[in-house]
Amino acid sequence: MAGGHCCWLGPAGVRRILAGCRANHSRPGASLKREYDAVVIGAGHNGLVAAAYLQKGGLKTVVLERRYIVGGAAVTEEIIPGFHFSRASYLLSLLRPQIYAELELKKHGLKVLLRDPYSFTPVLEDCRGGKAPCSLLLGNSMAETQNQIAQFSLKDAQAFPKYEMFMGHLVAAIDPLLDICPMDVAALTQGSLHQRFRALKGLQALFRAGFALGKQLPQYYEVLTAPISKILDFWFESEPLKATLATDAVIGAMAGPHTPGSGYVLLHHVMGELEGHKGAWGYVSGGMGALSRALARAATTLGAEIFTDKAVAQILLSSDKKVQGVCLQDGTEVKSRLVLSNASPHHTFLELTPQEHLPLEFIQRISQFDTHSPVTKINVAVDRLPSFLAVSNTTNSDPLPHHQCSIHLNCENIHTLHQAFEDACNGRPSRRPMIEMCIPSVLDPTLAPSGCHVISLFTQYTPYLLDEGKQWDHHDREDYTNRVFDSVEAYAPGFKASIIGIDVLTPPDLEQIFGLPGGNIFHGAMSLDQLYFARPVPSYSSYQSPVQGLYLCGSGAHPGGGVMGAVGRNAAGVALEDFKNL
Repeated sequence: MAGGHCCWLGPAGVRRILAGCRANHSRPGASLKREYDAVVIGAGHNGLVAAAYLQKGGLKTVVLERRYIVGGAAVTEEIIPGFHFSRASYLLSLLRPQIYAELELKKHGLKVLLRDPYSFTPVLEDCRGGKAPCSLLLGNSMAETQNQIAQFSLKDAQAFPKYEMFMGHLVAAIDPLLDICPMDVAALTQGSLHQRFRALKGLQALFRAGFALGKQLPQYYEVLTAPISKILDFWFESEPLKATLATDAVIGAMAGPHTPGSGYVLLHHVMGELEGHKGAWGYVSGGMGALSRALARAATTLGAEIFTDKAVAQILLSSDKKVQGVCLQDGTEVKSRLVLSNASPHHTFLELTPQEHLPLEFIQRISQFDTHSPVTKINVAVDRLPSFLAVSNTTNSDPLPHHQCSIHLNCENIHTLHQAFEDACNGRPSRRPMIEMCIPSVLDPTLAPSGCHVISLFTQYTPYLLDEGKQWDHHDREDYTNRVFDSVEAYAPGFKASIIGIDVLTPPDLEQIFGLPGGNIFHGAMSLDQLYFARPVPSYSSYQSPVQGLYLCGSGAHPGGGVMGAVGRNAAGVALEDFKNL
């Protein structure tokens, strides 16, 4: 392995470190009862949000989590002694403002660390006629950001504020759609009275979004459906700027910059806000697990119960296709009138639900739900900050502004991103991977020992199965990891020598550990054919399922993935409404 003193930690090694670390988030002395109003499968952030709102709505609710820890992919784990990593998800922006306020998350300990500047793209190629490597730094000051862009193009510097306003208008128009149940077309004519009313609310929201976009609707339609390369080519000419912006359109997606619909993925990543700052991304103090703990405290304060190490084996149904509760892997049965699954659509409907109670067409569509993932997450413990050729460290090694950013490597131009995508399409990990590096310990020194840091490398593209269907083995992981480290080393010489330990999570690892199907961080592709009306499948986009009382509250439902909480909140609202109308 690259680096003179690093250690390799696979999933088994991590389990050894974590042995004996158990967390029960229910009240002291609480024990699992045999009956509740509602059972939530999985304590991912959406499951915790759903539980809080169900309990707040008057339903006695329990959350059952198969792992030793709550949070799903939003967890903080000490995978290397002394180093605390946001092991899977690692940044916060998309969590809905209503959830912050309604669940009083600040009171329950949530603290967010804003980043300014927020994006750094070092450029290896000589871009200024024999001068040292340059870089692009984007921040909240528009004047300073324009000065940075002007290094590459004065035209782009002038266009950037207009681009930001254009995208901001689109975000403002469709943002309300995230917080409501998608319109159920069938319910308008065939549903019960309350179902028809809910469908009308969805229809009204769509009309409001259309009116808000006004005469520019055709241009915004193009953003939602076109390749991001086409959109960015219209606005800009400089490759480092276009490639930096394009990363948000392909991150987490098995799609390239020339893939139609990649424009929406970019939009999905600029919809959030932090502390009132639109589009801002930041770190959670204590890592992403601190957010999950705040959500768990909010839920339990309201009266919900949460139990870890409780894996659900089956959803129990009556002969007339109504939910009766769940059965755990140890055989324990927990009765309930509602079950909300934070698990993926695949796991919920193809593994936990008895197939004889589901329509064949529904099973077929769920089976075909696209879960391809390009992501390998590498967590790295280092004994010093990386020093980039474009901006060298100071002699005392204090963090510089760019160290707090999302650092984009191998992102000099759109063509490099496209080549990385093409490699994975041919069954091989990218020869020059797209890398998003984050160093949260720069703003939160509690995550690592003094002088040391934790680094997140979110990399793509890596296929779930390699060429000719080959599964990943230790050699493949090591080869790819060294390829990533060689890329970082090219931008920041000395990086490999700073490595103390690593944790490598390929798509199969992300699936095994966190229950992400295919390793997909969104539970399923965020492509236009799998959004809104069609998420997870047509006719079942309103969190309901063919089984009365069974709901989907995870990222496989509208509005999709990211640490957003909207799915949990929306699904709980639908379930509560249905419960009161039973």
